[in-house]
Amino acid sequence: MEKNIRFATENDVEFIFEMIKELAVYEKAADKVETSIEQIREDGFGEKAYYKAVILELDNKAVGMALFYNRYSTWKGKSLYLEDLYIRPEFRGNGLGMMGMQWLAQYAVETKCYRFEWQVLDWNEPSIQFYKTLNADLDSEWINCRLEGNRIQDLANRSL
Repeated sequence: MEKNIRFATENDVEFIFEMIKELAVYEKAADKVETSIEQIREDGFGEKAYYKAVILELDNKAVGMALFYNRYSTWKGKSLYLEDLYIRPEFRGNGLGMMGMQWLAQYAVETKCYRFEWQVLDWNEPSIQFYKTLNADLDSEWINCRLEGNRIQDLANRSL
């Protein structure tokens, strides 16, 4: 089987969106996807791209994707943040996950990133075990914090 990884193009937007929805189902959060194909297109391929994506192929067929972008750490500098890596279940076990992570690590090195980071759900044991084989630090000290939807607006409008 021939494996390939390539940068996504605007022609891949519908596939990227399919992968996002499939990952949301896998993560038991199908109802949480609020983006649209149009938003994915604009945010990744519009005038100002907020993310990059690569397509993972097996025998010239798109079977997975990775979506990533740069962040900045005041302690370390530029970092590469992997938002999503998803390979359709029937194509797992072919080394595509490892190939994707190695490609992203090489990209991080080439673009002078000091960190390569991502998150994993605490119940996702297959992914946790995979990430351990990469010698990744699984940090239990930091708690993720976020504001979404109306809570952002509420904070923005709060009187000082």
